[in-house]
Amino acid sequence: MSLAKKYPKEVKQILSKYPPEHKRSAVMPLLYLAQREEGYITKDAMQDIADILDITVTDVGAIVGFYTLYHDKKEGKYRMQVCTDLPCALRGADQFMESLCANLGIKVGETTPDGVVTLEAVTCLAACDRAPMFQLQSGDGLTYYEDMTVDKTMELVRALREAGAEVK
Repeated sequence: MSLAKKYPKEVKQILSKYPPEHKRSAVMPLLYLAQREEGYITKDAMQDIADILDITVTDVGAIVGFYTLYHDKKEGKYRMQVCTDLPCALRGADQFMESLCANLGIKVGETTPDGVVTLEAVTCLAACDRAPMFQLQSGDGLTYYEDMTVDKTMELVRALREAGAEVK
């Protein structure tokens, strides 16, 4: 089912915020809408957005590929995105990430076998002075965790699992 048919009110509301000659500016809110339910944007949804906005699917895909908050494949229910740029690395982000991988039993970019967490390295989450830090992304939005330790992070992962975060 197309995005416009699945969410007609939301699509209409999003488009109403932009003049018709600048409707391509609605690409990001439409991508967010497309990703909301499943946690990723399908190729069909990208084509729907391109059709709605009269742009190419390549234009839509370029935006999905550029921003760390958009995803084009299904992965963990939660995306743990650890900042690993230089200032955070100087505060231990690299060691944090390495230990986290060991504790989760995965490598950066992989998903835990239970499908709960996908671990990603990202650049600059604007909290250099509070590293190691990460953002936890889900269909409900983003939550930031700062001054983290591996123990505190593993407690969070246990809580997510206990709260029923298993993949549907």
